[in-house]
Amino acid sequence: MAEWITNTMNSLGYVGIGLLMFLENLFPPIPSELIMPLAGFTVFQGKMQFFYAVLAGVLGTVLGALPWYYAGKLLGEERLKALADRYGKWLSISSKDIDRADDWFDRYNAKAVFFCRLVPGVRTLISLPAGISGMPMVPFLIYSTLGTTLWVSLLTYAGYALGQNYHVVDKYIGPLSKVVLCILITAFIIWVVKKNWKRA
Repeated sequence: MAEWITNTMNSLGYVGIGLLMFLENLFPPIPSELIMPLAGFTVFQGKMQFFYAVLAGVLGTVLGALPWYYAGKLLGEERLKALADRYGKWLSISSKDIDRADDWFDRYNAKAVFFCRLVPGVRTLISLPAGISGMPMVPFLIYSTLGTTLWVSLLTYAGYALGQNYHVVDKYIGPLSKVVLCILITAFIIWVVKKNWKRA
């Protein structure tokens, strides 16, 4: 897969970055943790500019989030879960993944769209409950763009800073993402405890 990503980016440049990030949102097995650090390495080589590489990644990601958003809006939760259990193995998606994304959205609502863009495994699927709940398009796009910009910029800069060692980004981003996830869960637990304490 890494070779295909490299060839696509070398052949299509910024368009290739946008296309790969679009596909990464449609097919979660394609990792942004490989795409954007490679873009950062290309910036390091002087073949691309940082701003346009990030812009291409953000545009591709946000556009790739829209099919999932409309799938949630048009199909509804139960039909999506049934489809995921039947055909989801081709996309590495199950009804449990949809439940997890739905739980995130129920807890944090619009903020979930922002924060989940920083958490691999959830960041793509958070568009589904946003669509299911009927979240208005403008806030969805704003929160998606903000979260995506932060994520894409981080990965691109990591690839740029590491130079030829850009491929190790994935090794460190995994644990970092788990830390972010733990912080968000802890913050939610504290919020629930405080709310119950005030009520008592």
